[in-house]
Amino acid sequence: MADRDQSILARIAPSVGSIAAAEWDALAGHDPFTSHAFLTLLEDSQSVGRHSGWTPVPLLIDGADGALAAAASAYLKAHSQGEYVFDHGWADAWQRAGGNYYPKLQMAVPFTPVPGRRMLGDRSVSLIAAAEAVTRNNGLSSAHATFIAPQEVAGFEAAGWLLREGIQYHWQNRDYASFDDFLAALASRKRKAIRKERATAREGLEFLALRGGEIGPSQWDAMWHFYQDTGSRKWGRPYLTRAFFAGLGAALGDAVLLLLALRDGQPIAGALNLVGKDTVYGRYWGCSEEVPFLHFELSYYQAIEWAIAHGLASVQAGAQGEHKLARGYEPVLTHSAHFLPDRGFREAVATFLDGERRAIASEMGVLRGMLPYRSTDSE
Repeated sequence: MADRDQSILARIAPSVGSIAAAEWDALAGHDPFTSHAFLTLLEDSQSVGRHSGWTPVPLLIDGADGALAAAASAYLKAHSQGEYVFDHGWADAWQRAGGNYYPKLQMAVPFTPVPGRRMLGDRSVSLIAAAEAVTRNNGLSSAHATFIAPQEVAGFEAAGWLLREGIQYHWQNRDYASFDDFLAALASRKRKAIRKERATAREGLEFLALRGGEIGPSQWDAMWHFYQDTGSRKWGRPYLTRAFFAGLGAALGDAVLLLLALRDGQPIAGALNLVGKDTVYGRYWGCSEEVPFLHFELSYYQAIEWAIAHGLASVQAGAQGEHKLARGYEPVLTHSAHFLPDRGFREAVATFLDGERRAIASEMGVLRGMLPYRSTDSE
């Protein structure tokens, strides 16, 4: 298929694993989620592909020298699960009108609501045009690029894609020397509440922070069971396979951080994180024993503590969660882009998004006012 100016050809590969790792990673940079190792592990573990509803169709553009110049991890989706940008209402409307919403084209990292570049390399205009061509030429209802990086928004807007916003909560490291230094930036009441939560959560427990090769089979077994329990309650069916967990430490090495809580030497809760160039990304949490505030301790406070100790700039603790505000996590906008070839369908979705955008702008103002940080003229 040709791009907009007909000067570059795009192609579809059968999988990310079929592409040379060095070529892909030269474009992906330091983002663990778009790395060849992570995306290939999803394929090899059968977390995507086969009967998962995620069929890999990575979009590729070769340079004049034949080397890979740009790429996007893309999937044909047979449902809207595991995306965290909810379009079920769009699917229902399209199908009530007599169309088939699925399959659709999704440019994303599966099961991962982490903002980052979706257009790898310096040919974003060509990749966007390639996604449009795949959608039109195959009679697909739509194409979606979710959790795109802020710097990618303008390119999608220029191409005429509809833009959508969401809200997440990220913690920002303002050069804190310690967790107590961070607490000192909070209002007194919030500071006392966090100390009380931590003391309650930690009573009688031991905590471990393990990276990559330090994580043994028994720890992975425990984290798998924690993930299974949480996934069954939240999604009905956990997305990732046991093989994914078995291979993660070897595939990503020290980019994997597992925080465990132990009672009498046995893990009772865990929080799985990935570590990027300057960010800790909280991904999965679970437990086998209910302990008050232990979720906050493992998933939020220990992630903050670890980020401060290692000089990282931020912690992203996953999708949603207004309760994160009281724990120092700040609201930030996330972005997605949507291509709907049918004019009537596009107009209807555009009207919906206009209203949603106004509501989110209003909500952001309210959320900013709820932050626990003390003002400069207080205390």
